[in-house]
Amino acid sequence: MKVFNILTAIFLLSQTLVWAQGTDSYGTSFKVNTTSNHENGVFEKIGVKDTVMTQVSGTIVEVCKSKGCWMKVDIGNQEQVFVKFKDYGFFVPTDSENGKVVMNGIAFVEEVSIDEQRHYAEDAGKSKEEVIKITKPKRTLRFEASGVQIEK
Repeated sequence: MKVFNILTAIFLLSQTLVWAQGTDSYGTSFKVNTTSNHENGVFEKIGVKDTVMTQVSGTIVEVCKSKGCWMKVDIGNQEQVFVKFKDYGFFVPTDSENGKVVMNGIAFVEEVSIDEQRHYAEDAGKSKEEVIKITKPKRTLRFEASGVQIEK
């Protein structure tokens, strides 16, 4: 049993080191939790007023083209999470689409107003016709990242 535990620990450490060497980090540095498979299912367990400190991973689908001040991340199960950065303290590259990402921070669910949805649509470069089609509030998965690691 000791041999198995030692081999498992070595494997997890090597995976963490491989991930860390092949990533660009933004915000507060953090150690990727390789044992939790990143808590992507956390959004199924929380309501509109709940918050959970966790790590979430996925693929970057969209980034603010102005500054890189927000991004949308596909977390699987046909779900996307909208990510902002803690205290507007860092940004990600505006060409980060399709990058694999691990984020450390706070997960929550929010109802987004029509005005805010339209603002983000404009930031993303959507046409005026697409922006005008936004006519009702939307329940959305949100994440405030204190740190982000994007695979190179």
